[in-house]
Amino acid sequence: MIALLSGEPVLKGDRWVVIDVHGVGYRVHVTQPALQHLAGTRGTVTLHTHMAVREDAITLYGFLHHSELEMFRILINVTGIGPQIAMNLLSQIGIEEFAIAIVNEDEKALTRISGIGTKSAKRLILELRDKMKKISETLPHGGTGTAAFAARDAVSALVSLGFAEKESRDAINAAARETGTPTVQGLIKKALVTLKEG
Repeated sequence: MIALLSGEPVLKGDRWVVIDVHGVGYRVHVTQPALQHLAGTRGTVTLHTHMAVREDAITLYGFLHHSELEMFRILINVTGIGPQIAMNLLSQIGIEEFAIAIVNEDEKALTRISGIGTKSAKRLILELRDKMKKISETLPHGGTGTAAFAARDAVSALVSLGFAEKESRDAINAAARETGTPTVQGLIKKALVTLKEG
């Protein structure tokens, strides 16, 4: 079982990266935010990994933070949620925002994620509600939980202005990483700069 890789990113593709570990290249599937982070990183990086073994393939899934790996493992144990859908989910929604959506039984927020239909959203809520309640209780009040709400509202505002949802989410996620305690207005301003440049 390969649980951790430390090496240099030498090749990048759509949702994957090759990590050179002492001359051996490991192809690792990563989330979109992780890929964006690695694109701007030089030198050694560390990825927490999950190794999936099937008859026809051995696949590595890599995460910048151990909490993302834990969430990935929780997700793939849900009926009907495979590794690809789990990676889509972690690419498009933060762990805190996901936990809040599950606790609030917010099917609409979940069905915005590619690969998640109404049936899958109901299944996620049913199977993960208790686990996510525990996670959401650990979120600091007025801290990360509030940031997740601000990001969600900011994405909705950009979509209502006519921007595509995926572009809006990517721009808001980038803005959130640059901002300490983001407000909805602050996120929208930063994201608009990025979207106009694109």
